[in-house]
Amino acid sequence: MWLWAKAIRLLVLISYKPHVAQLYNQVTIKPGQRLYMVNQQYPYRVKFTEDTSTPRSTGDLSKPSKRPHQMSSEGNGEKIRSPANTSSTPRTDQHRMSDGSPPPKQTPPAESDKSGSAGHWSQGLKVSMQDPKMQVYKDDQVVVIKDKYPKARYHWLVLPWDSISSLKALRSEHMELLKHMQRVGDQMVQQCPDAHKLSFRLGYHAIPSMSHVHLHVISQDFDSPCLKNKKHWNSFTTDYFVESQDVIAMLEHDGKVTVKEGTNELLKLPLRCHLCHKEQPTIPKLKEHLKTHLPS
Repeated sequence: MWLWAKAIRLLVLISYKPHVAQLYNQVTIKPGQRLYMVNQQYPYRVKFTEDTSTPRSTGDLSKPSKRPHQMSSEGNGEKIRSPANTSSTPRTDQHRMSDGSPPPKQTPPAESDKSGSAGHWSQGLKVSMQDPKMQVYKDDQVVVIKDKYPKARYHWLVLPWDSISSLKALRSEHMELLKHMQRVGDQMVQQCPDAHKLSFRLGYHAIPSMSHVHLHVISQDFDSPCLKNKKHWNSFTTDYFVESQDVIAMLEHDGKVTVKEGTNELLKLPLRCHLCHKEQPTIPKLKEHLKTHLPS
């Protein structure tokens, strides 16, 4: 808070994100007025200049300055609040500003905060596995759910109730659990009405995008609108997809699971049919080709 002895012009520059247009607000401060700087969300700069222009009439000074327009951020349509919308000033910030030091900069909320109580999107499996509508089987060790974005006609996930973040967190004491997950996955295949004409694979992504260990049980038709790009395809048809039996063998032999360096590069490999290995230029072309392998 400052007390001014002469009229000045105050120019406030607020910058929320580099790609969002900057907002300017110019205010004339009259002698004797107190200035409070209130900003809890956005970095800003303040410029003070002495007012050398012709003084405005009393009527003009009583007119409020025009507030900057609210702007929509790109892509999500969310509103960015202008500083004029701030309703109160925290007492702690008043003390900081009264001693001459600038108010602390506040960074925009992280992506993980935007989803509220649900947490970051990578934690979504922990929510889905508790949803009775998603569950197709459960026992005291594991639960089976439908993949929310299946990459084939049949695509289930087998998840342990125990909290295990990734393959790297697995140890030899988890071996029996993984064997049980394998058995449950095999049962899902046996109960599938199309098991007699479709083949299945059971395995893990070497570097999963979702937190919490989960075993994929997926039919090899890959006939799904959710399979949309090269990353989707290569994550199930290259060594990025680690067979369940291989993971169990690593635990038995080494007591841990090792992911090879450069595994992420496998997602960038050319599109190749997983059956005849013929290269395809695009996902639409690949899907057309896959139809030739589908059982009649």
